[in-house]
Amino acid sequence: MLPDADLAAPRRRWHLTEPVHAVVYFAPEIPEADAALGLRGFWMSYFAGRAAPMGPVTAPVVTATFYNFAPRLVERALPDAWSFADPSAVLATRLVTVERVLRRLLGDRAAGPEMVRAAGVALEAAVACPVEGRPLAAAWAGVLDRADELAPSVGLWLALTVLREHRGDGHVAALVTEGVDGCEAHVLLAATGAVTRQGQQRARAWTDVQWEAAADRLVERGWLTPDGSSLSPAGRNGRARVEDTTDRLASAPWTVLGPAAAERFDELLWPLAETVVAGGDIIFPNPIGLPPPAPAP
Repeated sequence: MLPDADLAAPRRRWHLTEPVHAVVYFAPEIPEADAALGLRGFWMSYFAGRAAPMGPVTAPVVTATFYNFAPRLVERALPDAWSFADPSAVLATRLVTVERVLRRLLGDRAAGPEMVRAAGVALEAAVACPVEGRPLAAAWAGVLDRADELAPSVGLWLALTVLREHRGDGHVAALVTEGVDGCEAHVLLAATGAVTRQGQQRARAWTDVQWEAAADRLVERGWLTPDGSSLSPAGRNGRARVEDTTDRLASAPWTVLGPAAAERFDELLWPLAETVVAGGDIIFPNPIGLPPPAPAP
């Protein structure tokens, strides 16, 4: 059993879609392929690969849109990445390599009839995503016209990427509305116990000074307990508002398609997501905040 059945439908659906999308951040084939293209190191691969549909963007643009990374980490990768490989080549390599990754993890399922059906429903949902005010979703939605040329597994991954970035853009909007900056978001997540401070600092490059300053701001605001170790009632309520707003903003494509299509999507994604997670590439806990699979009842 992968997601928690008690969660709101949009959040439960993220628990289903995120493993298939996010495997690219853990699978060894991705940085290896990008290294052959000329990119240098994991983070250059990460930032260039995720930002490629936006074109040769600068570090400040990626820092703003990705939101939760320390600027110095982004600046080490961009714009230098584009001197080694242009965005179109990075994107083409990403799509080719995704097929290899999913074929390894899913075996015959990667090209089977359930994959074709899952890709079809996911592409319908991706096309239904409103992208106004959502820069990453808009950039990846611009790649959807290639779906007919791609293997079904890559078409599925591409559609899930649009859905994922659509949700992520909405999550950034919710954080901005609540006045929570990128480092503060990690401090709050760590205060829930879902991730560790050490893991988030290592993965997002926030220094001790930056982390402590963010924690102090949250204590002063009343969102953390006075010792900064856990969420206060106000902090729990604030995080709940952020997550609820994120869920509401992520529901648009399913409102368009209707409950029958949403249920069909869940049914088709469930076994694929479970198989991807069972492949072991995705680590738990992880910097994304994706929880481990819920235990079977």
